[in-house]
Amino acid sequence: MMYNSILKEEKSVKNHEGAKAYAMTPELELYTAVVTASLSDTNYEKQDERVDRIVQLIGKVTPEFVARLAVYTRTVMHLRSIPLLLLVELAKVHNGDDLVARAVEKTVLRADEIMELLMCYQWRNPSSDPRKKLGKLSRQIQNGLQRSFNLFDEYQFAKYDRDNLEVKLRDALFLVHPKAKDEQQQALFDKIVNRQLETPYTWETELSTLGQQQYESDEQKKKAFGEKWEELIDSGKLGYMAMMRNLRNMLQSDVSLLQMMDVASRLSNAEQVAKSKQLPFRYLSAYREIEKVDNVHTAMLLTALENAVKASVHNLEGFDADIRVLLAADVSGSMQHPVSPRSTVQNFDIGILLSMLLKSKCKSVVSGIFGDTWKVINLPQNNILANTLEMNRREGEVGYSTNGYKVIEWLIREKMPMDKVMIFTDCQMWDSDSRYNGYQVKEIKGYWHTYKSMFPEAKLYLFDLAGYGQMPLSLVEKDVYLIAGWSERIFEVLSAIDNGEDALSVINIIDV
Repeated sequence: MMYNSILKEEKSVKNHEGAKAYAMTPELELYTAVVTASLSDTNYEKQDERVDRIVQLIGKVTPEFVARLAVYTRTVMHLRSIPLLLLVELAKVHNGDDLVARAVEKTVLRADEIMELLMCYQWRNPSSDPRKKLGKLSRQIQNGLQRSFNLFDEYQFAKYDRDNLEVKLRDALFLVHPKAKDEQQQALFDKIVNRQLETPYTWETELSTLGQQQYESDEQKKKAFGEKWEELIDSGKLGYMAMMRNLRNMLQSDVSLLQMMDVASRLSNAEQVAKSKQLPFRYLSAYREIEKVDNVHTAMLLTALENAVKASVHNLEGFDADIRVLLAADVSGSMQHPVSPRSTVQNFDIGILLSMLLKSKCKSVVSGIFGDTWKVINLPQNNILANTLEMNRREGEVGYSTNGYKVIEWLIREKMPMDKVMIFTDCQMWDSDSRYNGYQVKEIKGYWHTYKSMFPEAKLYLFDLAGYGQMPLSLVEKDVYLIAGWSERIFEVLSAIDNGEDALSVINIIDV
């Protein structure tokens, strides 16, 4: 059954700026809260407040929806921490069939996520016995992890067999009690117990060993690290994420042209891009990291990153030559908050980047940024990462309020027809002019009604990048849609919408 066909009028509420907004259904609010969560403080909500809200929402929806959302968030949106929280909390409220175990098996995609899930369980279920860090483990979590232990080989386990974890791999084995599927796997489990896993060949272990050596000069050390990077690149065992994280180190170590050409080729290879499952802002972080490194190979790597991010949306459909699109990125003060404590990427960077990804696929497009005012910024369509940084540098030109209505006001004033109006925002829209100058309050809702009367076929898409739980318009409005998340995979929801569905339809078809 289509979501829009059964929605009732949402309750009018106030957003974090005190402006009129609309509450979401529990399913929609949980979806937006989860796919925009990094489990860190945001501008309007502390980490603990977000977690508490997620837990409350889990109690208001079906266990099946929570299980599907956990799998969707991990396998489609490529988030890692928040799906584990969903599983742990789901185990508290669902004691029936093996739904939780099945969801665990489909969500744990890396060996270290076995330990991560147990650490999340410890966090959310503290033991009353100080001698035991983990309370009684949920049978369903245990059953799911037993199956997960059968998915990984010695290299994958050894890569994450670390002493600095609260729950170590050996601890996990004793807690979960997995059943070996054959003698070979039993031997592997014995190696885990006896801490005899073969040290994996990884860039971390190789560079750690090299860093412990003594060098006669900085030049000799630089040469040694350059040769080691070349060896790692030639080995074919340097993973995609490791390559992207270490581009600056490679440039500063003067890695040779041949190896750097190999790195550039692998970075921009469409198959490897798809397999790596990187969030778009990872490419932006890498681009920003090397943009100002003075090296003859920098330009080649910048081009490779541009080609990589383009490849991530190569199959995006629905933006043919006759489709007119407006892309508006919110750069208000509340959007200027890092997505995680150690990240240089802010929420508004993600909005700009996603809009530039879409721009690269559009034939007829207007793009810009808004805060106090709305400003069109014309840039070439193909330079996605370079465009993002250029728009980032210009964010101060529009002020720091969230006057989203000015985007629609401009369209009305210009009498400009658009098929799709797309706004990337935290949805905390208000009217700074009325607050500070005493004018009548202006809302995006009224402007949208006026614009729809002028151009009835226009559709409005709100891309929620913060998940606070309120919307500036009601979804019962004709041709108003809400999509949430930081991944390029959110654009798949656009296809669902064009087919008469909605964001939740994409989650509800997930098989668990």
